Amino acid sequence: MPLIGTTEMFKKAYEGHYAIGAFNINNMEIVQGVTQAAAELNSPIILQASAGARKYAKPPYLKHLVEAALEDHDLPIALHLDHGADFETCKDCIDGGFTSVMIDGSKHSFEDNIALTKKVVEYAHAHGVVVEGELGQLAGIEDDVKVAAHEAHYTRPEEVEEFVSRTGVDSLAIAIGTSHGAFKFTPEQCTRNADGVLVPPTLRFDILEEVSKRLPGFPIVLHGASSVVPEYVKIINENGGNLADAIGIPEDQLRKAASMAVCKINIDSDLRLGLTAGIRQHMAQHPEHFDPRQYLADGRQFVHDIVAHKIKCVLGSEGKA
Repeated sequence: MPLIGTTEMFKKAYEGHYAIGAFNINNMEIVQGVTQAAAELNSPIILQASAGARKYAKPPYLKHLVEAALEDHDLPIALHLDHGADFETCKDCIDGGFTSVMIDGSKHSFEDNIALTKKVVEYAHAHGVVVEGELGQLAGIEDDVKVAAHEAHYTRPEEVEEFVSRTGVDSLAIAIGTSHGAFKFTPEQCTRNADGVLVPPTLRFDILEEVSKRLPGFPIVLHGASSVVPEYVKIINENGGNLADAIGIPEDQLRKAASMAVCKINIDSDLRLGLTAGIRQHMAQHPEHFDPRQYLADGRQFVHDIVAHKIKCVLGSEGKA
C-alpha cells in the first residue's frame, strides 16, 4: 500500500469518535515497534518526523525506513512533517514525498501566521499534500526549542473560523493545556491525590467544545499529548535514570478528547521513554552484553507495547484500518 494523506483518515475518525495516533520516528527500532503494533491491531497510523529527527537520521533514511514499513505491513500510513518552522522546510518535505506537513506559525502574530500558513497550503495543495496549522502555543521543549509556561497561551476560539477560512488548512492544532516533553507540569501546577501522586491540571475541554462548535466536522489535533507512562519512568529511574517529577497527560482525558473533535493525537515522549526503559533495564540485567541488537530489541518491544496500549485504550483506533 502506498503512503496516503490524512483527509479520509480524519473523516472516518471524526465520525467514529476516535483519533489517529501520530507517532514520531527517529530510527529503525521506533518505526518497527510502531508499525508492528499497528499491524497487529489493524489500526491506521501517522508516522511523523520533526526537524530534529530529520537532522539526526537524515531525510533519505527516514523516507526509506517508512517505505520498508509499507513493504512489511499492509497498513494505511501517512508520512507527516511535525512542526515545520518555515515554508522552505515544508516545501522540502512536500517535494521529498511527505503526504502531510505541519506549518507551525504559532510564534508569529495572527496575521503573520495566516500569511505563512496560506503560503504553505497553496504549495502543498498544488502537489496533493494536506496541511496542519496551529493556533495557540504549547509550553515545554520540542527539539531543543523551549517555550516557558508564561509564554504559552490557549487557543482563542473566536479566531479559529477566520484562520481556517483564510488559510485553507486541512486540520488545526490547538492549545488546551497539553505540553511538550516529559516534564509537562511543575509540581506546583499539580495537586496530589490521597496516595500522594501528582495529578496534573485538567485539559480545557471548554475550549475544545467551543472550537468544534465553530468548526463543525473539522479535524482538530493535540500536540504534546504523551502520558509519560509511570511504569516506564519507574524502570528508567530504577536502572540509573533521573526523571524525578516527570508527568504527562492523563489517558482518560486524551480518550475523551479523541471521542470529541480531536482526530490526531501526537505521541513522541512516550516512545522515547519506552525505548530508553528497555535499553536501561537490559543493560542493568545483562552487563556482559555489548551487541546493540540485544538491548535495542528490548527497547523496540517496549515501544511496541506502548503503541498497542495507546491504540486500544487511548486512541480507540483498533480495527479501523
